[in-house]
Amino acid sequence: MEKHILVILPHPDDEAFGISGTLAKHIQNGTQVTYACLTLGEMGRNMGIPPFANRVTLPEIRKKELEESCEAIGIQDLRMLGFHDKTIEFEDQVLLDGQIDALLKELKPSLIITFYPGYSVHPDHDATGAAVIRTVARLPKEERPPVHCIAFANNIVEIGEPKVINDVRDFLKHKMASIQAHRSQFQAAELLGSKPLNDKEIQARFGTEHFWIYPFE
Repeated sequence: MEKHILVILPHPDDEAFGISGTLAKHIQNGTQVTYACLTLGEMGRNMGIPPFANRVTLPEIRKKELEESCEAIGIQDLRMLGFHDKTIEFEDQVLLDGQIDALLKELKPSLIITFYPGYSVHPDHDATGAAVIRTVARLPKEERPPVHCIAFANNIVEIGEPKVINDVRDFLKHKMASIQAHRSQFQAAELLGSKPLNDKEIQARFGTEHFWIYPFE
């Protein structure tokens, strides 16, 4: 059992699809989870269907959605780091890495979850993963926690098959609640398609979560 998992992702909703079931499973087993979310996703294009947000109100709405998602998963330690959406790649690396390093020193996680740099589609995803890898790599080898990465880019074949595949079918209630919490970004019809999925289809689509272990050496 992991003692303490540190999740570092850039946007509210990044946790929902790829790791929410895994986190709920760990939490049920007694693992402590800290989620460090770098931004509030304030530059997101979606405003709800029909729209119920605008550029002024979206950050506070997405903050509340993130809190609701964490409650659904069971995460009690949510850190909002206050960086700006769509600018992570341009942030001062000393500042960004310093905040990550401070979390590592405070929490001493047994596992870190982030995006695989270069294989995660969005520039904020890649920049966040790169900052985590840079910071962890500076630690002495014997002090480095393993880093499990989310990846889904078209060039994913370059990093081989995922090394960790988690069965989260028993935690789909938590996962679907996490996804649905982000209602400004995802609508049920958009998520599930034109007709409702049955339990078997939901399990097939959302019942496993995949991770790549970052190879530091």
